Amino acid sequence: MRYEELTELAQQLRVDSVRAADAAGSGHPTSSMSAADLAAVLLARHLRYDFSDPENPGNDRLIFSKGHASPLLYSLYKAAGAIDDEELLTFRKRDGRLEGHPTPRLPWVDVATGSLGQGLPVGVGMALAGTHLDRLPYRVWVLSGDSEMAEGSVWEAVEHAAFEKLGNLKLIVDVNRLGQRGPTRHQHDLGAYARRLRAFGWHTIEVDGHDVEAVDKALTEAVEVDERPTALIAATRKGRGVAAVEDQEGKHGKPLPDAETAIEELGGPRFLRVEVEPPPAASARRVRDREPLELPRFELGAEEATRTAYGRALAALGSARGDVVALDAEVGDSTRTEYFLKEHPDRYLEFYIAEQQLVAGAVGLQSCGWVPYASTFAAFLTRAHDFIRMAAVSRAGINLVGSHAGVSIGEDGPSQMGLEDLAMLRSVQGSTVLYPCDANQTARLVAAMADLDGVRYLRTTRGETPVVYGPDEEFPVGGSKVLRSSHGDKATIVAAGVTVHEALRAADALAADGIPVRVVDLYSVKPVDVETLNDAAGATGCVLTVEDHRPEGGIGDAVAEAFSDGRPAPRLARLAVRGMPGSATPKEQLHAAGIDAESITAAVKLLVERVIAH
Repeated sequence: MRYEELTELAQQLRVDSVRAADAAGSGHPTSSMSAADLAAVLLARHLRYDFSDPENPGNDRLIFSKGHASPLLYSLYKAAGAIDDEELLTFRKRDGRLEGHPTPRLPWVDVATGSLGQGLPVGVGMALAGTHLDRLPYRVWVLSGDSEMAEGSVWEAVEHAAFEKLGNLKLIVDVNRLGQRGPTRHQHDLGAYARRLRAFGWHTIEVDGHDVEAVDKALTEAVEVDERPTALIAATRKGRGVAAVEDQEGKHGKPLPDAETAIEELGGPRFLRVEVEPPPAASARRVRDREPLELPRFELGAEEATRTAYGRALAALGSARGDVVALDAEVGDSTRTEYFLKEHPDRYLEFYIAEQQLVAGAVGLQSCGWVPYASTFAAFLTRAHDFIRMAAVSRAGINLVGSHAGVSIGEDGPSQMGLEDLAMLRSVQGSTVLYPCDANQTARLVAAMADLDGVRYLRTTRGETPVVYGPDEEFPVGGSKVLRSSHGDKATIVAAGVTVHEALRAADALAADGIPVRVVDLYSVKPVDVETLNDAAGATGCVLTVEDHRPEGGIGDAVAEAFSDGRPAPRLARLAVRGMPGSATPKEQLHAAGIDAESITAAVKLLVERVIAH
């Protein structure tokens, strides 16, 4: 396209953004209008993409990190012929594909956006897949707003991209000066952004974002830089082209008050079509071999930490599956992902202590066909909760592993103790939450996670625990194991992870006192084994849950929900970590929290006495 045609295309994108928001009665047209020239030049001159084949591994990636500018994205799709005008006007309508913020409901959207500060970190994961794993020449284009440049996650991504020399990563910052409620921190001071980015090692280009010729030259320069990431920092005006809203405060997130007049001011509707350049021919992902899986085997009665079993199982899985990658946050010696590093260094990605980038990297990698396992301390995953939440919106398949969970880690104290992680992960839509108690169970669940959908979480324990299952035992997701059972059971103890072993010791003590109990290992915390729990409740009449976690949102709540469908509920009691731990040995910690064998024994006796009295 000639520059005159690019200007016309940009006006078309503005008009269509106004029309879409007007039809919806909501949306962010002014944020779309500021970036229209940038988007027009990118689509017509620099993006390489086959819209008829969105799965083509050679396609460039395009992420609208400023996801509220979705009218612009959908207008781009219309200009490329991917959607028609009729669908454009279904923007924000129930059951439509054009949601208020982009999601993978559309085949050309790799990841959901809308929570600001996530597009660039996810783009880092995609860029890593292209440069370090698949060796493909695609580019990753990220359109960011200036407001979101205040997010800490952006700067985690900026530093990591520079460190990894991701020359295929191209950031376009739409500096339109205005945020949601007023001016941004730096307004139109492009140098403020450029200085910061250059300090991290980025190549920067400052440009008038409404001069299509200048934008074209800037994007050409960006493409030619391949030894480090590039940021195009563009000065624009929010609501560009319509005097009533251009560069005006208070117009964010609203359709234009007089869309018909605005469209006329923009020159009326246009119907330009863009023939987008296809990706390079014969682009193919790296071959990802499959071999028979030989998981590590642990002897019954031996003692092994589940975190160690995780590391060994992950390394074995990596040998069997060429699509598995390991991600760590500078704690590989603790999470035991170092086992994977030793055997598969080319598929091990170190993200250092940047947990938001860790999870975002996993989301980006999975969108490129990889199966990521991202590991850190369970406590530190809470820092990345928004990224985990958005991973579910992205329909992303990622595996998260949290080690050092609960008070059982011992002397390190509460800052290192994951005590909220089960609640956090259980609340994520479509998630799977697993908490193994021994090494063989862990190995099996690590392998099972690879083929599940959605966000998968495995919780591991720091200390060594007895191996109670044989290496050939099966552990279906959604199941549980009954470790103690008799016809005369007076109560059921439901535990998972480290508390399974405390429950077994309590069961032995109770049996010696003439109180037989059932013990259920609830290794699948979500989905939960409703049938086994109901059978146990029906047989014993009372249930005690015990967990190395806060009482809110963990195993106790998972069990309680199993009785919420109208079935008769048993008498239910819960043991959990209710106080604030300090530093102490693991044994002392469990006792102080009231979740050790002695505490369980006392709680069961009290529960049974109350049932008899009732």
